[in-house]
Amino acid sequence: MQRDQQRPFRERCDEAAGRQVRSLEAGWEHTSGPVVAVVPGLGALGYLLETVGECAAWARTFLLDVPGFGRRGPQGCPPEIPAIAETVSAWLAQVAGGPVVLAGHSTGAQAALHVAAAHPDRVSALVLLGTTFPPEQRVLSGLARGFTRNSRHEPPGLFRATAPYYLRGGPRALARFVRSAQRDEPEHVITGVRCPVLLARGEHDAFAPQPWLDRLAAAAPDGRSTTVPGAHTFPFRQGRLTADLIRRGADLR
Repeated sequence: MQRDQQRPFRERCDEAAGRQVRSLEAGWEHTSGPVVAVVPGLGALGYLLETVGECAAWARTFLLDVPGFGRRGPQGCPPEIPAIAETVSAWLAQVAGGPVVLAGHSTGAQAALHVAAAHPDRVSALVLLGTTFPPEQRVLSGLARGFTRNSRHEPPGLFRATAPYYLRGGPRALARFVRSAQRDEPEHVITGVRCPVLLARGEHDAFAPQPWLDRLAAAAPDGRSTTVPGAHTFPFRQGRLTADLIRRGADLR
C-alpha cells in the first residue's frame, strides 16, 4: 500500500475570488502548529499525494486544485500564473485562518512566489520546489531541450500519475499554462518576498538547473537552496523527502 493511501484525505470546496476552489485536506486533527498549503505544477495533483500525506503527519495540509484539472466541470481559475496566484491568495484569506507555510512545485512554485510577494501577511515561509523557467527556456527551443534532458531521468509511473489531469485540462489549456509560465520572471518577483524562502531542485532537473536556483536564492532577501536526488518531478515517489523539505521551510519561520 502506498504511503498516500495510509492517511485519509477529504475533499472540500470553498469560494475564493468569486470561484469555487477545490482542495484536498489531510491532517485536520492538528488544531495548532503550522498550516501547509501546496500548489501543484501544471495542475496535476496525483504526483503530490504522497507528499501531502507525509506533511499531514505534523501539520494540517491542503493540496489546492488550481486551475482545476482535478475534476470535470468549471475550472477554479484560468490556467495562467497571475490568475492562479490571485486565486490562491484569495483562498488563503478565506480558509487558512492565518499565515501558512506555502509550498509550490514547478509552475506552482511560480504562482506561490507571486502570492508571497503580494501578500506577505498570508505566508510565513515559502518552499519553492523545481521553480521554472530560467530565461533560456522562455522560448520553445530552450524548453524542448530542457524537456529532452529532464525526461530521461524521471521515474516510471509518472505519466500515469499526471496524465488524467492533463487530459481533463486539455491541450489548449496546457499550452496556455506553459506560455504564461514562460512569460513570468521569478528572478524579479523573488526580490519582493520578505519571509524565509527555501528553494530545492532535483539533481537532474533540467527545468530548474543549478545556476538558476543559485540566482533565485541570491535574489531573495532571506533565501537558501538545496539539491536532492531525482529530476524535475522529484516529489513523485519521494513524498517523505519532499515533506521533510517543507518542514525545513516551516522551521525557518
